[in-house]
Amino acid sequence: MALLTGLFLAFSSSPGLAQDINCNSPQTQLDMNICAQRDFEKADAVLNSEYAKARDYMKSLDENLSANSQGAAKALLDAQRAWITYRDLACAADGFVVKGGTMEPMIISTCKARLTRQRIGDLRQLIDFK
Repeated sequence: MALLTGLFLAFSSSPGLAQDINCNSPQTQLDMNICAQRDFEKADAVLNSEYAKARDYMKSLDENLSANSQGAAKALLDAQRAWITYRDLACAADGFVVKGGTMEPMIISTCKARLTRQRIGDLRQLIDFK
């Protein structure tokens, strides 16, 4: 796995190589792996933005509570940390279907993107609860 990860990082960070990939029609497994990773990275960027909004909302809830009732922001932080652990472990488990194969990075990245988009929806529902 370390070798595959190293090769993936080497190819995906090589100037001119990864940039030329058409993710609308990837042609090789390496292209598919890189495109899946890019898709996850896009979802993760949205997640970070939505989490910041949810954190701000939870902090505003805490401000309106007595000191002994506060904890909304901490509860969200703890939940987010637990969710990240869950996402990463669940997707690693998915990867075992093709463990050591060239598809493993794609399977893991695709799973992470899917679960990240679900979490984005959860955070948006929390914010929209206002």
